[in-house]
Amino acid sequence: MPYPDRFYPVVDSLAWVERLTKLGVGTVQLRAKNLDDGQALQIVTDALEITKGTATKLIVNDYWRAAVVAGAEHVHLGQEDFAEADVKAIKDAGLTLGLSTHDDAELENALAAEPDYIALGPIFPTTLKAMRFAPQGIPKITVWKQRIGDIPLVAIGGIKLEQAAEIFAAGADSIAVVSDVTQNADPDARVRAWLDAAKEPA
Repeated sequence: MPYPDRFYPVVDSLAWVERLTKLGVGTVQLRAKNLDDGQALQIVTDALEITKGTATKLIVNDYWRAAVVAGAEHVHLGQEDFAEADVKAIKDAGLTLGLSTHDDAELENALAAEPDYIALGPIFPTTLKAMRFAPQGIPKITVWKQRIGDIPLVAIGGIKLEQAAEIFAAGADSIAVVSDVTQNADPDARVRAWLDAAKEPA
């Protein structure tokens, strides 16, 4: 299986991790905010228990220390956390590392760490958090992919299923999805549609 999978939902609770795991999603990122060390370790441990023995890979957002202690295999860092993280410790623990980027300087920083994938965002305006960066647009995906070569490129930010084909065509290896699943009237059906759309072309 590719890492990360072409459909890459990002969720903030154990309930969502369990729901997506049961639907057969291959890659799920747990992004829970404002936890202390004890809370972070607990939620990561519980999430790993949910995905254990299933086809779902759990990616831990930001809490890299908890990920190492809990025995996770994958971690994703935003730029602020990346600046403070011990990348050597993460890699020594055998974790894969994904990094968020929003501009050229961040991309250079990220590439220096030799990550397992790079995320570019936001592709479109997103209502989920106040963004310091203007929407990148689909053409930027092609530019970024040319620059990073064989490193998988994850597109994130305001993406809906209807745009998936165009984004894959522009060069994205994977699409990270938040509100198009979590705020959908029928999340399970939406996830199944995403899984269908994200199948590798024959």
